Amino acid sequence: MKIFKTNQGVIIENDSKFYLTDKEWDSFIMDDDIYNNSLSLIYDLHPIEDSASLIDGNLMPPVGRQEIWASGVTYYSSREARIEESKDAGGGDFYDRVYHSERPELFFKSAPYRAVGHGEQVRIRKDSKWNVPEPELTLVITPNAKIIGYTIGNDMSSRDIEGENPLYLPQAKSYDGAAAVGPCVWLTKEAISMDTKIKIKIVRKGNTVFEGETEVGQMKRKPSDLVHYLYREMSFPYGSLLMTGTGVVPPDTFTLDHGDVINITVDSIGTLSNTVA
Repeated sequence: MKIFKTNQGVIIENDSKFYLTDKEWDSFIMDDDIYNNSLSLIYDLHPIEDSASLIDGNLMPPVGRQEIWASGVTYYSSREARIEESKDAGGGDFYDRVYHSERPELFFKSAPYRAVGHGEQVRIRKDSKWNVPEPELTLVITPNAKIIGYTIGNDMSSRDIEGENPLYLPQAKSYDGAAAVGPCVWLTKEAISMDTKIKIKIVRKGNTVFEGETEVGQMKRKPSDLVHYLYREMSFPYGSLLMTGTGVVPPDTFTLDHGDVINITVDSIGTLSNTVA
């Protein structure tokens, strides 16, 4: 089952049928039993006939007043990339330590109003020369720390800024248009399968300039462990979104350019597509 946030209301997809509801996003997404309650909600509703045009023309990022957080160095490939980019600054050891430590790296990624959705433009910083997208499975979590679904995240990153000094992480990660999420939230009663594939393709002027994939099972940490640490000393009255780290890192010679199209696909969820402004 999937839910879409649109400017016409929340749309629920079940068994390839779409139902328009009058639910308000924030209160709807806070429900610990959202899966079963969504089934009950659509029982008396009629499917939308022209669902594709309604979604395409009115789709919004699946976030309301939820904070967007992120996890770092949760895949071995990310550990290697972070060590390499920061070796001249002497910060490589920090990334090796956090990869092996019990406590994960967690950082604030974006306020909802800075995030963009499917089909919208992400940005690269004007003061950065080395920028990459990071395709990430993103958890949708209620105020009670329950994972009720999953979406796709693009954790845009300025690798030269982070590599210069690990203390510059907030500037490398958090700015207008640095977080993309969408296109929907996949609701499921079961934990996501470890063989779920996360794929990325970057297209420049009609040509593929980078593509790669990984599996959720390559993540060193369990999603539930990340949530446990995030909620350990913080409350989230509207719930939260948590990006779980990237397992696909472009080569050091690659940097994004204006006009690049970034397509991130996660099994069962769909594809999040954004153009670099």
